Amino acid sequence: MVGVTGVVRDDRGRVLLLRHRLWNPDLPWGLPTGFAKRGEEFGQTVVREVKEETGLDVRPGRLVRLRSGFRLRLEVAYEAELVGGELVIDDFEILEARWCDPEDLPEGLQPAHHELIEGMTGP
Repeated sequence: MVGVTGVVRDDRGRVLLLRHRLWNPDLPWGLPTGFAKRGEEFGQTVVREVKEETGLDVRPGRLVRLRSGFRLRLEVAYEAELVGGELVIDDFEILEARWCDPEDLPEGLQPAHHELIEGMTGP
């Protein structure tokens, strides 16, 4: 299994964060994330997952993480740029979507996702 995460930014540099219904209630906030389908290019997994969860269209950018992960054989993360669409959340999986300034992230953000955001905005 391959888990794929997108660090999606808008033209103001804000990052897209989602409050996930099925995640730990103490850590419900995170980046758009999902599993790659068989034969799918991982950048396209980001495009598909963001569209399914939020209705937004994104363009994948550079690979920012590739490592072994918890209960997954592989964790992959890409930068992604907002290119269109209308924000309409999939309320089966997502409780809330929010554009956040990287210096003003919500409580309950997944630590690994905090690392990704911080690593892309730090010194």
